[in-house]
Amino acid sequence: MLENSHRESPRIASRFKIYGAMFLGLSTAIAFRALIIIDHIRPDWVRAVWYFAVLGNFLFFWHRYQISQKRKHAIHDHRLIEKIDTVTGFSLEEREALTYLLQSIKRSPENINYLIISCFSLVAIGADLIINHFFKG
Repeated sequence: MLENSHRESPRIASRFKIYGAMFLGLSTAIAFRALIIIDHIRPDWVRAVWYFAVLGNFLFFWHRYQISQKRKHAIHDHRLIEKIDTVTGFSLEEREALTYLLQSIKRSPENINYLIISCFSLVAIGADLIINHFFKG
């Protein structure tokens, strides 16, 4: 039984969402790297590309944060690490592999990394808007 029975059972996202997130992440990574070139070729596009990259990064890393949180909660709520040793049918090596996978997900600070990147994306947009509104004439 779940300790927090109000949580839904975790579900894998649709293919559309998985590949959409991958495409968005790749697109924003390329956009960031292309900014220096765009600045030389079409300087008037720099801001639009930067906004696309930063907003896309926010969405991508927020999505990654939610996935990471969902995995950590599933491990905790279902007490999966504690239950591995009680399950028969797994060899010692298989139990050690499962424990390794679950412990690495549980201990990884990736969720904090994703959250920080998401927050700083919003801060960057806010700073740009404030600077352009109040300090440029």
